[in-house]
Amino acid sequence: MDDAELLTLPKAELHIHIEGTLEPEMVFELAVRNNVALPYASVDQLRAAHAFADLPHFLDLYYACMAVLRTENDFADLAAAYLRKAAAQGVTHAEIFFDPQAHTSRGVDLGIVVRGLRHGLDTASAETGVHADLIACFLRDRPVSEALATLDALEPFFDTLIGIGLDSAEVGFPPGQFAPVFDRARDAGLHVVAHAGEEGPAQYIWEALDVLGVERVDHGVRALEDPALLRRLATDRIPLTTCPLSNVRLRGVEKLSDHPLLDLLDAGLVVTINSDDPAYFGGYVGDAFVEARRELDLSEEQLRAIAQFSYDASFTAP
Repeated sequence: MDDAELLTLPKAELHIHIEGTLEPEMVFELAVRNNVALPYASVDQLRAAHAFADLPHFLDLYYACMAVLRTENDFADLAAAYLRKAAAQGVTHAEIFFDPQAHTSRGVDLGIVVRGLRHGLDTASAETGVHADLIACFLRDRPVSEALATLDALEPFFDTLIGIGLDSAEVGFPPGQFAPVFDRARDAGLHVVAHAGEEGPAQYIWEALDVLGVERVDHGVRALEDPALLRRLATDRIPLTTCPLSNVRLRGVEKLSDHPLLDLLDAGLVVTINSDDPAYFGGYVGDAFVEARRELDLSEEQLRAIAQFSYDASFTAP
């Protein structure tokens, strides 16, 4: 299987932040559309700012660029652009994160966000055949009370969502405090996932499993620090949605050849490859497969198994 075949190998994407697909060109396009002043003189200058020291450094730019997203059309254009790119990289199904609080906190109505994203996905799905669903993520560095209020506000849109998640700055914000949010969402019939073990310790993964009751762990690479946790994840077949390119760009690992993906596979875990925030991290999911094969010497058998894991770990893949 050559790079072109690997790029388009059929796969599902389970760890993708729609706001993280906001390419610099679209940032400037929407800034003009909505008369938003940017602190960057050009697309090239903005792209040059994509050299991150760590997760908080990335998040500063990530949230700043969201200022250009104002209308239903903006969110629809963003969602459709992602799905078209994903289709060209073999994605047949996507379960897509979005951050309601990142938009409502700056005065954008929640309905604008959800309706816009759903419209864009439906439009691009009709063109490409890619099936896509939405997962609303809560910002773990904001109060639990705000997450609960946001969940209440999302209730009219529950038929548009398949689940909830937990993301944003991890260190110092253990997942267990969000148990009331996750309990309520589960009672409403929503699936539950959470970022854990990206920069935070293995203990955060335990909390995500035992306190939040997550069905998938987003990232989860620091599980390798705890043999008992590895056994738990393997025994219960809890999928990890790893993002190798993201881990390199955010300095979780120095270089892709150091990534623990192979160690996780060798431990018997269900591991998927995803793009996370591809506009910021240098590649979409097909690119991540190609780069992982090149730097980690993954076999065709391993790559096909990872692609199959993505379907096995999905909630709604046809």
